[in-house]
Amino acid sequence: MVAETKLYDALSVSPTANQDEIKKAYRKAALKNHPDKNKDDPSAGEKFKEVSQAYEILSDPEKRKVYDDYGLEFLLRGGAEAPPPGSGGPGGMPSGFVGMPGGFSGIPSMGGGGTRSFHFSTGSPGGGSGGFSFSNPDNIFADFLKQGGAGMGDDDDIFAQFTGGGGRSRGGRPGYRDSPNERRRRRAPTPEVTTVEKPLELTLEDLFTGTHKKMKIKRKTYDDGSGKRKMEDKILDMDIKPGYKAGTKIKFKGVGDQEEGGTTQDLHFIVKEKKHPTFTREDDNLRMYVELDLKEALTGWTRTIPTIDGKKFTLSKGGPTGPGYTETYPHQGMPNSKKPTERGDMIVEVKVKFPTSLTLAQKTHLKDIL
Repeated sequence: MVAETKLYDALSVSPTANQDEIKKAYRKAALKNHPDKNKDDPSAGEKFKEVSQAYEILSDPEKRKVYDDYGLEFLLRGGAEAPPPGSGGPGGMPSGFVGMPGGFSGIPSMGGGGTRSFHFSTGSPGGGSGGFSFSNPDNIFADFLKQGGAGMGDDDDIFAQFTGGGGRSRGGRPGYRDSPNERRRRRAPTPEVTTVEKPLELTLEDLFTGTHKKMKIKRKTYDDGSGKRKMEDKILDMDIKPGYKAGTKIKFKGVGDQEEGGTTQDLHFIVKEKKHPTFTREDDNLRMYVELDLKEALTGWTRTIPTIDGKKFTLSKGGPTGPGYTETYPHQGMPNSKKPTERGDMIVEVKVKFPTSLTLAQKTHLKDIL
């Protein structure tokens, strides 16, 4: 049994609800009643305060336990002593909470002395030294978003509208006081580090053997003395491991332009393979093509086949050889960047060049011999 259920009722959840259920209920109620969505309905703003203040207590396990055991009044008093049974009426309520702007009214007393008529708000209770005071509802909502509350459903773009897309508070409203903890949390955000991506073109031979590159870049920095921007040169050393593929990123942290706020850009160099005159790369395999004329395809042919590391193989076929025929040379492809001792295959594929025209005599002769 709990001392009272008013805060649970505000969120339409049971006193046995878990934290996930409380978060989902607050998310739904806050979206429905947010002032930015209901500018012509003052009652929605009051409901938004109500559900936000209820969430602030019920989402904190320690405050929730005090509320469950003794009720809201005891929590607002600061827990100095349990409220005496039957102590109904304004005399049992800390001063400063009657008629203040805020969400709830008519919260039942904990001792069975009827129903009290009072309001509470974020104002500090005059008679409750050390008592709990509610935060600005906007800040409760903003903190909820920062802690992942905007990632719980399909309507996150609507939530982003309420906070400018970044989960920041819209500022305090009259009649509300930020708690010291909130003021500490509401520091200026750390500027986000930006990343600049640049292509790095490499030959297949560089990617086969691995190589070391030096890259000279120009970067903008701030002169601490004059406060002006200046250009400086910087040399970056990068090791290209054997087997790197197109799309591999070589990352440098904090070497790019210095931006306003003191952050420095990160640079990512993205490997791009230069077109090779002989080979086409397919993951760790290499493919090359041998072109035959029709006579060779029918009667036989011989070719010298080069490899990426300079070896040569002789490939002969007596014919006929059809278009698309392939010959595979195991372990003659590219190395695996994670296992450099392992290599892909080299695949030789045949293309047959057909004549574009034949004389009548040639056609007749072919019909006779085929």
